[in-house]
Amino acid sequence: MADRDYYDILGVGRAVGEEDIRRAFRKKAMEFHPDRNKSSDAEEKFKEVNEAYQVLSDPNKKAQYDQFGKAGVGANGGSGQPFDGFEGFGGFGDIFDSFFGNGPGRRSRAQRGSDLQHRVVLSFEESVFGTEREVDLTRLEDCATCSGVGNEPGTSLETCSTCKGNGQVRRAQRSVFGQFTQVTTCSSCQGRGSIIKTTCSNCRGGGKERKTRKIEVNIPAGVEAGMQVRLTGEGDVGNEGGGTGNLYVYIDVQEHQYFDRDGSDLTYVLPVNIAEAALGVHKPIPTLDGEDEDLHLPQGTQPGSEFRIKGKGVPHLHGSRRGDLLVTIDVRVPGSLDNRQQELLKELAESFAQSNGSSDEDDKGIFNKIKEVLS
Repeated sequence: MADRDYYDILGVGRAVGEEDIRRAFRKKAMEFHPDRNKSSDAEEKFKEVNEAYQVLSDPNKKAQYDQFGKAGVGANGGSGQPFDGFEGFGGFGDIFDSFFGNGPGRRSRAQRGSDLQHRVVLSFEESVFGTEREVDLTRLEDCATCSGVGNEPGTSLETCSTCKGNGQVRRAQRSVFGQFTQVTTCSSCQGRGSIIKTTCSNCRGGGKERKTRKIEVNIPAGVEAGMQVRLTGEGDVGNEGGGTGNLYVYIDVQEHQYFDRDGSDLTYVLPVNIAEAALGVHKPIPTLDGEDEDLHLPQGTQPGSEFRIKGKGVPHLHGSRRGDLLVTIDVRVPGSLDNRQQELLKELAESFAQSNGSSDEDDKGIFNKIKEVLS
């Protein structure tokens, strides 16, 4: 072996820490492992990497090496367990998993089916109180003819001669560390362990077919636009017992003529004229329950005032309690006035001027007249 510097072999500087040395060793060991690298000098380089690591990973040996070079650690300073630097991989078998993608005894072609998506548009009332919807869904299912096996009914499956029905093939390989066994999925039967001689006439051996089904979807009360309802196991069927995917129903909600939504509360804008706001009034407020609620506005109600009607909002998702109905007052100023309305407003303005803006019985009388003509 050429007398190369251990730091150069691992590709690190002399001031690096233990973790950097460990990380560099793993990288180099994977690069030059004889079972992965088929170069003629791979085995020799792998030995160099292991020797360098055995010295630099030991604080005492590293100190001796830094001071005296290889003479300080002896001719066999790098001897030791060749895989000591791979503790983080969880064991010897896991090293070969990273090299070949399969470890001993691992036989699984199971694959979960795909998840599916569907979009439904709800009315505002349906989103608040919940509903049931029937959706048409096209998905992959096991073939009804062969029950997902892939062969024509009445015909038999033959045991794979390559893997003897195991679905895996073991190959022995020799290296400087001895003989290792590599386990891979059988390429002849793709891991099934059997060979289909007569394929199913319906699915042509695939074991799957597309079917359109009607699925009942229960939409809970209180859902909002953008939410989704998951139906477990209503997606595509999986492979080799891998389980069925899910169906995700995405919710969209139509706008309402009167109401907007703020979490579990509903909001409603109530227009009133200036006389109603000044004198006070009783107003019927529509609700989603179908019956109006009587709302009393006190005298001097200001624009933007908010009133709360308890329990007339949206049910809390998966709960029985409901939010509230929030009523915001919008005081409307007339855009155009007839002669009578103009006269009354002028009279009111003069009354305000005389009383310095304070309200009295005369002002109330004028407001009542305005209220009548604006009604």
